[in-house]
Amino acid sequence: MIDPAQTRPDFSVSHDAEPSGTILAGFSTFGLAGLTAVDFLIDHLDLEQHGHVTVEGLPAITPFTDGRPRHPTRLYSRADLDVTVLVGELFVPVSVGRAFADAVLDWTEGGGVEEVAVLAGVPVPHGPDAHRTFHIATEDYYERRLAGGEIPPMGSGFLDGVNAALMARGLGSPLGVCVYVTPVHAQAPDVDAAIRLVEAVETVYSLGIDPAPLAGFAERVRRYYADLAARMETQETDTPEDRMYM
Repeated sequence: MIDPAQTRPDFSVSHDAEPSGTILAGFSTFGLAGLTAVDFLIDHLDLEQHGHVTVEGLPAITPFTDGRPRHPTRLYSRADLDVTVLVGELFVPVSVGRAFADAVLDWTEGGGVEEVAVLAGVPVPHGPDAHRTFHIATEDYYERRLAGGEIPPMGSGFLDGVNAALMARGLGSPLGVCVYVTPVHAQAPDVDAAIRLVEAVETVYSLGIDPAPLAGFAERVRRYYADLAARMETQETDTPEDRMYM
């Protein structure tokens, strides 16, 4: 765990294309549902990597597939779709969530981004009837995307870490921000939770996504994400603890 008093992590965004009007993000948090969901979006929508986020001052991971390394936090898009997907495999501690969010939002301000939506799982006590997706959104995002829709608001609670920092920026600027949350279980990845998040994205954005193949997709990456979850457990003292009540 990084001691913020000793090291202030420095994040920077590199991107070779203009950012889209909408940013969809998923991070290494509870049940890895959001991360699994955005990974599926990248695969299903045939997006290509056009950027990444670099960091100095945090324990590094360098994921790789078939012997080829990649940046742990990456940006994907395609020319004919007004969506950029941010996938964050690097665990970002609560104490540096604002620094990470500020780097991303400083980048978005220069590119005409209108909204940021985060897909996330939360470990709230719940029964089968609560297996659905909820929203926490700024007023402008709600009016543009959610008013009269099918996705209910989360009852009460609070955000912290990256999600809280993103929402705080949205409250004080024209940027629309929403965190889509769904209850998750301990296993990683929680495939059912990831499916609910993908369905929410399709409900709101109508991207032509079929979530049916997600179960098979998640099974293919289950071992990889299980290893990532094990790494997160070693840093659990500074894991985000977004707390919500149904």
